Amino acid sequence: MKKTVVVVNPMAANGSLGKRWPEVQKVLARELGAFEPVTTQGSRDATRLTREALAGGADVVVAIGGDGTTHEVVNGFFDGTRPLRPQAALGLVPFGTGGDFRKTVGLGLDLAAACAVVKAGRTKKIDVGHLAYTATDGGRAETLFANIASFGIGGLVDQLVNTSTKILGGKASFILATLRAGVRYKNQRVRIVFDGKEEEFVEAVINNVAVANGRYFGGGMFIAPRAELDDGQFDVVTVGDMTTWDFIVRGRHLYRGTHLDLAKVSCRRAARVEARPTEPGQEVLLDVDGEAPGRLPATFTLLPGALSLIVPDGPNGKT
Repeated sequence: MKKTVVVVNPMAANGSLGKRWPEVQKVLARELGAFEPVTTQGSRDATRLTREALAGGADVVVAIGGDGTTHEVVNGFFDGTRPLRPQAALGLVPFGTGGDFRKTVGLGLDLAAACAVVKAGRTKKIDVGHLAYTATDGGRAETLFANIASFGIGGLVDQLVNTSTKILGGKASFILATLRAGVRYKNQRVRIVFDGKEEEFVEAVINNVAVANGRYFGGGMFIAPRAELDDGQFDVVTVGDMTTWDFIVRGRHLYRGTHLDLAKVSCRRAARVEARPTEPGQEVLLDVDGEAPGRLPATFTLLPGALSLIVPDGPNGKT
């Protein structure tokens, strides 16, 4: 019998999961059968609890919460870039203000349906991104991401979202924060190298660059419509020197996934991306699954097939 551990973030959905946990736990018990719940108490607890679960022989670790919870649990599957228990699988039960990664996976918000997917246990090997970056204190740091990491205005949006109550919900909170960030943010010039080809570097003024393993970020933006979780490549979507007016007029394209044909948007594929600001002292902020952990310089490296993810049947979950 498989050992299943569920990592619970009671602060998910603005604290709603903690308040509703007795009710939610009954649904999980009915749909999953036996499982061991472990509850986070603060930042990075989900990473620690996941590592402890895997060390204790867990076959399945389920993240219940939003994109931030999933991000921390993904990091708990690894020691640096080394999988701690390669045969173990990650399951998702979405419950939070953010829900971008679940859309790529093909999961909805129905608790029972998500639990049924976990119980069925259909897995696929997905790629994971490794990010080496400059932390807020100026030191070097690293993290992993299964969905999307970006740099530019996204880091400022994260800061604004995470200092708000998120009472409006995920998408509305991100839209409001994006509008506020657009007033404050000035587009920045960066230098990008793809797959180590220094001689082919790109230097450009950018609003935001998404290094995408998944398809959605920023509370529902369909930023990388061609991205696949298991194709061994990032989709690197560059939103160039766009103004606030550009976003007012054309912003709908980012949510529909029809922006790749816009004049100030480009997309290319790579397994390694190195980026740095061109002007000394300039801070180009990072966005990693809804958090702003630091800034450029940074290197994004894809780890192909590094994680087993439990997926539903369907276009994105098909094995």
